[in-house]
Amino acid sequence: MPFALARILTNISLEEVDHMKAQPGGMKKSAVETLKSLGFALVAVIILNSFVVASFQVPTPSMENTVMTGDFLFVNKFIYGGTTPPTIPLLGILFGTEIEIPYFRTPGFRDPEQGDVIVFIFPGYRNETKARDFQFYLKRCVAVAGDTLQVIDKQVYVNGKKYDDPEGVMYVDNNIHPAGIEEDGGIFPEGKPWNRDNYGPIRIPKEGDVLPLSVDNIKEWAVFIRREGHDVELRGYDILIDGKKASSYKVERDYVFGMGDNRDNSLDSRFWGFIPYEYVIGTPMMVYWSMDPSINNIFKKIRFDRMFTIIG
Repeated sequence: MPFALARILTNISLEEVDHMKAQPGGMKKSAVETLKSLGFALVAVIILNSFVVASFQVPTPSMENTVMTGDFLFVNKFIYGGTTPPTIPLLGILFGTEIEIPYFRTPGFRDPEQGDVIVFIFPGYRNETKARDFQFYLKRCVAVAGDTLQVIDKQVYVNGKKYDDPEGVMYVDNNIHPAGIEEDGGIFPEGKPWNRDNYGPIRIPKEGDVLPLSVDNIKEWAVFIRREGHDVELRGYDILIDGKKASSYKVERDYVFGMGDNRDNSLDSRFWGFIPYEYVIGTPMMVYWSMDPSINNIFKKIRFDRMFTIIG
């Protein structure tokens, strides 16, 4: 938009300004035309950003070395289907806060697949039905709806087969947390005796799956069911969903499982759960700008070697 504004202004000569002043309502008419041009430019940017290509800044090191903290990425939204803005445009930039609004998605070319690097709306921490703040996250899709995932001594297995680490995956901790001995109290779902290095097996929910429910496992699934829009209550030995007794629950959406490429330094689906397909908004294509946040010198912090890096 700044470039469009500059072009509009520089195309008006001093003679034209004098001419407009001499005409009745000339300056007012010019201002209206300028505002119209700016409005059209703004609408075009919003449409492009919503349905085709968006920009995303990487805030954390959870995906290093595939993408780095301080990378600015072009994100392909067209592949999974573009969406109307999920928040009020420009509000976050102007006031530092986002207000969510209803949005719809256009049909995409395909669903997220294993191995895709994905940008998605953060669903919330493990015990949150909804995230407190609207945020976009970046992880790698390692399993899709209907897959069974397990991590054994840091190695990921999907449907019983070893999932080879993509180029760029890194481990910063040589220690392995043993299965069943070192539990992580923050692991998803709540109550499972797992940790980041030994996790699962767990099935990634698929639309139509039927989950058996009991007093013993309702704690594991309560937040998941609430995220699908239902009330869950344990009353004595009875499980109530939307006020009715239930011994099972039928899954209403498809999900993916996301993990950071920096496997030992990533809060991901192992800690806060599954990602609905409709929350996935795109896949990064390229780094167009990069600045190292750990360096204060403005000239030294620019990482020219990262620019135009293709993300895969």
